[in-house]
Amino acid sequence: MRRRMAAALLAPLFLLAACSGSSGTSPTGSATTGAATAAPTAEATATAADVAALAAVKVTGAVGAKPTLAFTQPFTVTAPVARVETPGTGAALTEGESLQINFVAVSGKDGTESGTNYGAAPETVKLGDTSLVPAMNDVLAGQKIGVRFLLAVPGSDGTTTVMAIEVVGAKVIPNRASGTAVTPPAGLPAVTLAANGEPTLTKPTGTAPTALVNQVLIKGSGATVQSGQTITVNYTGWLWNGTEFDSSWKGSPLSTQIGAGKVIKGWDQGLVGQTVGSQVLLIIPPSLGYGDTAQGSIPAGSTLVFVVDILDAS
Repeated sequence: MRRRMAAALLAPLFLLAACSGSSGTSPTGSATTGAATAAPTAEATATAADVAALAAVKVTGAVGAKPTLAFTQPFTVTAPVARVETPGTGAALTEGESLQINFVAVSGKDGTESGTNYGAAPETVKLGDTSLVPAMNDVLAGQKIGVRFLLAVPGSDGTTTVMAIEVVGAKVIPNRASGTAVTPPAGLPAVTLAANGEPTLTKPTGTAPTALVNQVLIKGSGATVQSGQTITVNYTGWLWNGTEFDSSWKGSPLSTQIGAGKVIKGWDQGLVGQTVGSQVLLIIPPSLGYGDTAQGSIPAGSTLVFVVDILDAS
């Protein structure tokens, strides 16, 4: 029932939020705590020695295919550092665009691979997002689709992770749902939206539903989400007692395949068939969530409540 994607596992390497110590659980079933191998800080600045060390990393393999990295081991840097390995030839990248990326990550300690999403759905990050490691935003400034770059990130355990990252696509994706407001039936938890669209849930009352509830709150005018597509969403999740356990609004939108067992069943059943631009309230019984197994901060047997803004599907 619970599937871990390499992209969800490795995404914290890109994010400053990985250092915050915050903890949650994404609907992919992956803990969203920061990876132990990544501990960048906003103040960290790469030294000349860091730049030289990354310049010595050798990359083999054609752009578009999973590359191989070679370097003297152990490889370490003192701060996040990046460099362009192969310039892109497509359209120019623009700040605020959502970038579709493929990556491979290896341990600087011994060169073993720690993750990749080649052969799977691309990961999505927003260019210019302040939660990204600054070196990543900096290296992509002025680049084009197809660019392949290297990123080295030091970890709190002393191990540096070295990544080859390729931008395979870029497009503007909104941050929030947009469409026609729908009045939900009485008895459902009330949702209010901040100025930026981030939802807040009124603490549910009464007995939790035993069947899936998928109530549209905003009806988008985009294409219908199909099983097997990759969707990009902003979401917040709460327990039935009103406790928030996770939110993409505190970082970057989530991209994941839908309808293919990559997320909890309540998402697969509740989001396939919705339209892009919609906001959907999901109330997910344990049988369609994490069942009788505790998952991070989610106790066993929990009914889950999500508000999901469907931003894109492809």
